Amino acid sequence: MKNVRNILQKKGSHYHAVRPDILVYEAIKVMGENNIGSVLVLEDGHLVGILTERDYARKVVLQGRYSANTYVKEIMSPHPGLVTVHPDTSVEECMELMTAHRVRHLPVVEKNNIAGVISIGDVMFTLMKQKDLIIEDMTNYLYRR
Repeated sequence: MKNVRNILQKKGSHYHAVRPDILVYEAIKVMGENNIGSVLVLEDGHLVGILTERDYARKVVLQGRYSANTYVKEIMSPHPGLVTVHPDTSVEECMELMTAHRVRHLPVVEKNNIAGVISIGDVMFTLMKQKDLIIEDMTNYLYRR
């Protein structure tokens, strides 16, 4: 059974972060430049939240606010309360958490340090690869008989 550590070993532990006191416009710019759907929000090196495209759409665009005069801390999903996982969390458990909490990004935290971020795409890709291996093993087993 694969876990978050396996995903991070393949994709890397790099993540993008912003401060809570910057304008949403700057955070969205970071997401756009890096083709990502979220950024972690750090204050003094500690995780204080996450800002996602969904936060932007629902808390800025739909409320008639402007990213040029709204701060990240005003619309981010705050921590505590933020769903995080440990590197040893199974991929299946990640899918359950993402489904239950309706989130697409999970910060990975180990010993109060950020180890990376995984997305729903990372989880789905890993689950599909696991299923492919099971099918291949079953096929090989059946043809050997």
